[in-house]
Amino acid sequence: MKIFPAIDLYEGKAVRLFKGRYDDMTVYSENPPQIGKDFAAKGAEFIHIVDLEGARDGSTPNLETVCRIKEESGLFCEIGGGVRSMEVVDRYIEAGLDRVILGTAAVTDREFAKAAVDKYGEKIAIGVDLKDGYVAIKGWTEKSQETAMDFCGKMQEMGVKTIIVTDISRDGAMKGTNHQLYEELAERFDMQIVASGGVSTIDDVKRLAAQNIYAAIIGKAYYTGDIDLEEAIEVAAGRQEENR
Repeated sequence: MKIFPAIDLYEGKAVRLFKGRYDDMTVYSENPPQIGKDFAAKGAEFIHIVDLEGARDGSTPNLETVCRIKEESGLFCEIGGGVRSMEVVDRYIEAGLDRVILGTAAVTDREFAKAAVDKYGEKIAIGVDLKDGYVAIKGWTEKSQETAMDFCGKMQEMGVKTIIVTDISRDGAMKGTNHQLYEELAERFDMQIVASGGVSTIDDVKRLAAQNIYAAIIGKAYYTGDIDLEEAIEVAAGRQEENR
C-alpha cells in the first residue's frame, strides 16, 4: 500500500479542518513547500494536496504554492479542490502535477468528468466525499442525492481508475478510519481505492494494508505526531518488523 501524506492549503498556508468545517481550522505551517521537502526526507514518494479555498469557491487561488510544492519536493503530487472545468485540469497538468482530483464536478457535471477521464486517463482521480452515506459537494458544504456505492459504480463504468474516498465524519477527528466502508469498496469495485479521513494510528495503516487498499492518506495524524511517517511507509510496504 502507498502512503500519501497530505497538505491542505488555505491562503498559502498548510492547515487542517475538523470534519470539513472552515470555522474550525488549525494552521500548521506558513511554508507548505518545506513540508513537501520534509515528506521527501522521510521517504515519501507521494503527496496529496487539497486547495481548500478552491474546494469551496471553485477557483485556483493556491496554484503558485501547489507548483512550488511539486517543484521543491520532486515527489508525485496529486491536487484536488475546485477542479470544475477542463481549463483548470489543463492548467494543473501543464504545470507538472501528476494527478488531478475531481470532486464536486464529478457529481454535478458528469459530461465534464467523462471528458477529463477520456483526455487524461489515469491522471484523473475522483474524490468521493461521504456525508451520512451520500456524496458531499462544494467543499463538503452540501450533500448530493447520490449514495456512495451508486456513485462509485458510475465512476467505474466511466473508466475511472482511482477513487479517493473520505468519510467526512472521521476527517480530522482522530477516531480511526472507517474500515468497514473500505472493505466493502474493495470487494465491490476494481478501481484503486484510496482511504482518506481518520487514518490516525499505525494500526489503521496496518489494517488498511491488510485489506489490500491501494493507498492511504495521512493528514492530521502526521502534524500532531500521532503517526510517524517513516514508520507508516514501512508498515504500508510490508517491510515493518513484526515485533515493532
